[in-house]
Amino acid sequence: QVQLVESGGGLVQAGGSLRLSCAASGLTFSFYVMGWFRQAPGKEREFVGVIRSGGTTYYADSVKGRFTISRDNAKNTMYLQMNSLKPEDTAVYYCAADRSWRTPLNAKSFGSWGQGTQVTVSS
Repeated sequence: QVQLVESGGGLVQAGGSLRLSCAASGLTFSFYVMGWFRQAPGKEREFVGVIRSGGTTYYADSVKGRFTISRDNAKNTMYLQMNSLKPEDTAVYYCAADRSWRTPLNAKSFGSWGQGTQVTVSS
């Protein structure tokens, strides 16, 4: 049973930074594609970024240059470093995992999900 637990969310002022973590268990973490998604009130869940098992990353245009995804396979943990945060980044952030690389990179491409962590950016 794959379990994903996000942490690190909170309230931050615009221009600030946060680092989210996703602790994974019940899987061979190094083999998995790991992703971050977010969902704002009244909106669909949207792709933020992904990191492949080999470490290659891809990002949504809206966060490119501001967000960085990394993974520590020894700790079974993925990270999302968020810098230069904007009010429009406010959302619940979800960690996702899948054994296979699937495109397009949307929510349907991932089979396991965490419960989410709230990120609120004040203006």
